[in-house]
Amino acid sequence: MGIQLMGITHAKQKLQRSLSAKIAGVLATSNVPRGHIAVYVGEGYRKRCVIPIAYLNHPLFQGLLNRAEEEFGFDHPMGGLTIPCSEECFVSLTSFLSSTS
Repeated sequence: MGIQLMGITHAKQKLQRSLSAKIAGVLATSNVPRGHIAVYVGEGYRKRCVIPIAYLNHPLFQGLLNRAEEEFGFDHPMGGLTIPCSEECFVSLTSFLSSTS
């Protein structure tokens, strides 16, 4: 019994170290500041943009999120949140949101 518990404890510690290393690697390579989120925008070629999380609550941005849900559901082709609008439209919206904040 004691040997089995030692094995479980050792496996648990190894798993925690492995997960911690993977999470640290993802965080180190993401280049997204705290309080922000990366989204992909554009038609055809998708550009990666980093925006404040606070934008997600704005009604205009909610409209884009609803369109994204209708078009992609939860299966986003880029692996992240994909916004289905032109880059120019997105830049105009984020400029407006930053001026009202």
